[in-house]
This record gives sequence, structure tokens and C-alpha cells, in this order.
Amino acid sequence: MLFGKTGNGFYRRIFGGFVPNWREANVSYADAYRNIDFEHNPELYKIGKGEQGVLIAEPYKSRILEIGWRFKTPEVAEESSANILAEFYRYLNDEDFIGADMCRKFLMMGWTRARRYSNHRSGKKYDQDMNVLPQESDALTSEKARSAAIFRSRYLTAEHDARYRKMRDNHRSLHE
Repeated sequence: MLFGKTGNGFYRRIFGGFVPNWREANVSYADAYRNIDFEHNPELYKIGKGEQGVLIAEPYKSRILEIGWRFKTPEVAEESSANILAEFYRYLNDEDFIGADMCRKFLMMGWTRARRYSNHRSGKKYDQDMNVLPQESDALTSEKARSAAIFRSRYLTAEHDARYRKMRDNHRSLHE
């Protein structure tokens, strides 16, 4: 499939014609992004909300996963988040906003996933009837809670970086 950008915003070529956005194209957000190489088409990247797009925006997803995104123990989380934050700064130095934003999203995802496992060891928040399961008694002091705190700290460092914020604002003004 081919992708393009017109003066009106994000368009995707589907079945021979351009469709105004992924919602109108009757495809999922993930499907609309799955085949785009954002390194060569940065104008098609949408920041989204929270972690949106973190596991589908290539080639950045694969590069960051190669660095190692892990939070099993605080020691592992410390190394993983430090490596991802270092990659964040490399992307900033290369003036590659999408790479930096993807690193920020991976840091956020490390925080939120570690919190999920801290709150619910199984990783499941709901039972079969969609009732919220009780929180673990050590949810605020467990290894996963400490891992989450490490990722959160590095996420906030990235989120509040002045160069990142300037690049984010510029990307939004040009492409969103």
C-alpha cells in the first residue's frame, strides 16, 4: 500500500484512491501505521496519546527493542531505562524527533507495564466478569513497583527535556 500527505493532512492510498484518515479508511490505527517506514516518511507520524503506536512505528520499534526493554527487577529496569534514555538523547542530537518520541513512549510503557505487574502479579487487572481484581498487598513496595519508579523517573526526564518539547511542538505545527 502507498501512503501520502496532501495539504489537508494524513491520507492513505487504499484500493486505488486516497482516503482522508485511518478512521474514514475503515482500518484500525495499527493497520494504518503498520506498513509505514517513519524514518523515510516522518510527516506521516502522529504523536498520539500516551503510548499509542509504540509497538507499530517502524523502524524505531525494532531498534529500541534491540536495546532491551525490560523491567523484571529494579536492576534490569535501571539498565534498560538508562539505555533507552541514552538512545533518546542520540535521537535528539540527530534531530530525529520520531526516534526520540518513540524512546519516550517506551520509557512510559516500562513505567505503566511495571505498575500493572506490581498491582496484579498475573498482569490481569480484570476477572472473567470484568470486575477489577484486588491490588497486591505489596503493590507500592514490590520489585515491580521499584522498577516502575525507575522507568517513571527516566520517562519524566525525557518528557520535560527542553529540546524534545521544542521538537514536539515543531512536529505538531508542521504535521498535525
